[in-house]
Amino acid sequence: FLANLSFADACFSSTTVPKMLVNIQRQSQTIPYGGCLAQMHFFMTFGALDDFLLGVMAYDRYVAICRPLHYSTLMRPLVCMLLLVACWLLTNLAALLHTLLMARLSFCAGNSIHHFFCDVVPLLQLSCSDTSTNQVALFTVGSMILTGPLSLIILSYAHIISTILRVPSASGRQKAFSTCGSHLTVVFLFYGTAIGVYLFPPSSHSGGKDRVAAVFYTVVTPMLNPFIYSLRNSDMKAALRNLFGIHTLSS
Repeated sequence: FLANLSFADACFSSTTVPKMLVNIQRQSQTIPYGGCLAQMHFFMTFGALDDFLLGVMAYDRYVAICRPLHYSTLMRPLVCMLLLVACWLLTNLAALLHTLLMARLSFCAGNSIHHFFCDVVPLLQLSCSDTSTNQVALFTVGSMILTGPLSLIILSYAHIISTILRVPSASGRQKAFSTCGSHLTVVFLFYGTAIGVYLFPPSSHSGGKDRVAAVFYTVVTPMLNPFIYSLRNSDMKAALRNLFGIHTLSS
């Protein structure tokens, strides 16, 4: 799951950041229509994949903490592979639906996107066609993609917290909480901004807040994820201590 999350994060940022940097360097903020649709498709694919993987990883933590004796059975390699296949299949189908619906629209007025990449909401605002079907699909599919895994995360952690609080030793509770700390941090960073952008209607008076939120979850969060998960690694901790000159004394 971590390998797929890392791959999704790398591809997620790669769909927007390189083109943005090229535009800044060349002072030419243009993109072909086909390239715009392709960018939107892959952005939605890997963004939705992040959502589903975070939900599956929450279920994995639930099984590990709440049902540890059954972990090897419930999360055997075949089950993990099927979960990953389902994540990839659902996200690609959702992105394909939005891409096909977008391709049928006409853009006969201005062609300036008020964003730094081709996202579905700014493109819908430019179209002179009837976008009601697109908006219904955006809200329906977006709600399922965002709230579905988020509901699984909330349900899983409700059981996890209930189980941890019943652990008699303080060291045992701390160890269990530390197991979930990295995943919870990533969840809060990603979902906090993504839900605000896609489940609430954009406003023309937002003053660029939607774009600031988009930068956060498209650039900052994927960049922080490897560091967040690596902080639990003993080798990474030792390297950071050496880097900042922090030495521990042993007696």
